[in-house]
Amino acid sequence: MEQHGPHDEHRSQHRTGHPDGRGDHARHDEHGGHTGHGDHDAHATTGWATAVRATLHCLTGCAIGEVLGMIIGTALGWGNAPTMALAIALAFLFGYSLTLRSVTRAGLGLRAAVGVALAADTLSITVMEIVDNGVLLLVPGAMDAHLGDGLFWGALAFAFLVAFLVTTPVNKWLIGRGKGHAVVHRYH
Repeated sequence: MEQHGPHDEHRSQHRTGHPDGRGDHARHDEHGGHTGHGDHDAHATTGWATAVRATLHCLTGCAIGEVLGMIIGTALGWGNAPTMALAIALAFLFGYSLTLRSVTRAGLGLRAAVGVALAADTLSITVMEIVDNGVLLLVPGAMDAHLGDGLFWGALAFAFLVAFLVTTPVNKWLIGRGKGHAVVHRYH
């Protein structure tokens, strides 16, 4: 014998849209506790998961640029300041490039895509770069470590982790206000 709980009737009504099974979805908002799917969509785009994805996107571009900048600076025998400047410049370049790639694939023209990338990534990349380079400056010996040293890679990984943890709430705040990566999500 099939047993029905108090929620089974609501589920049936939810599936058909109306207690008598007519399927009338225009009356959906009459069900208690449902204010419409728009609230669910807004919550999904401003949640922590979205902020984490946006920050990982930013971290990917920053990591590629920074590591490449450090490799180039070290290979050329540059000092810490010019190597760090190159690494930061390349972090911005690669961070913006990843966004440009995704929004141009979605059909946005290059000029508009540049505007979207600047709006989506500038604050996120800036925070990430300030934090991660600040951490590197604070780790004893990290700036003088060579690419073959465990200290270099360990300090860099730690700096990226701290930058990720600091930048994620910044991205959540931006997305919640329709800025940052919320601008990019309009083109997905």
